[in-house]
Amino acid sequence: MAVRIRMKKMGRKHHAFFRICVMDARVQRDGRAIEEVGFYDPMLSDKSRRVTLNLERIDYWLSVGAQPSEKVNALIRKVRTNRFGTAAAPPPMLAPKVKETAAPAEAAAE
Repeated sequence: MAVRIRMKKMGRKHHAFFRICVMDARVQRDGRAIEEVGFYDPMLSDKSRRVTLNLERIDYWLSVGAQPSEKVNALIRKVRTNRFGTAAAPPPMLAPKVKETAAPAEAAAE
């Protein structure tokens, strides 16, 4: 079963807001969520209050293999940057993938 962290659209016409949910990838966009871990309201004028996330639960779900959508991944990065003032080291699931070099193998051989 593939688990995704994605947005669920709520609200009314021309005034939408989104719940950030952990969902089975096969469930429709506004379907039943496993857990709700935050919300995003793009209509708020105060930018610091637009996104509210439970980062402890998000880190848990990332550690067990949940994949965030592109938009949710961007929101997580913004919240982490704003919370610590500078860009904090992202958890392993959000870090860009880097190919391993042969240097560790050469060091082990010596």
